Amino acid sequence: MIRRLLRSLAPALALALIAGHAWAEVTVTFYAHPGARVRGGYLLFPHAYVHAEGTVEATGEPVDWSAGFTAKSPGPHLLFTRGGGVVASPDARYVDEGRPFLEVTVDDATWYALKARADWWNSPEGSVYDLRRRNCITFIADLARVVGLRTPPEPSMKPGTFLEATAALNPAAAWREEPAVAPVTAPPMTAPPAIAPSVIVAPGSEPVS
Repeated sequence: MIRRLLRSLAPALALALIAGHAWAEVTVTFYAHPGARVRGGYLLFPHAYVHAEGTVEATGEPVDWSAGFTAKSPGPHLLFTRGGGVVASPDARYVDEGRPFLEVTVDDATWYALKARADWWNSPEGSVYDLRRRNCITFIADLARVVGLRTPPEPSMKPGTFLEATAALNPAAAWREEPAVAPVTAPPMTAPPAIAPSVIVAPGSEPVS
């Protein structure tokens, strides 16, 4: 009886495993923010960052993580000297304002490697900021290589231009907008054909309509 029960449950268990495998994944998206706007009294500059979202397959842990590399103390002094850098998480509104350029789905091992590499940029060795040579783009390029993407030459000071060139090198990962769904329109209404009036003929008389 137990064997028969297991046989009956096997298809459902297999379907659940397949569905779980498809659902448990982490998607990594690379963004650029255009900057050139003021918020809270601060001028927002162009910036590159990464956002990961999904579920770790092995543990079921939810993932909703964003990171970009920036100067600890922004200011004009960075035009002439290096400073300290920090990996910071942009707020949700900032992420929504950015433009996505690349998107890849990664396995658990790659996700953990990506997170560990981002943590290294917060270490004493990694947290060195140079406006021209070691900035947010350098950080994004490093993480892009962790997930298997090719990157164009560095350094760069234009996040959008850099990520556009990266997308050209990785067409399979280039961001594509979801196709718009055309509205369903009802067929035009047509009037039914006119019915000719019936003709009644009385015996011995003319036709009358």
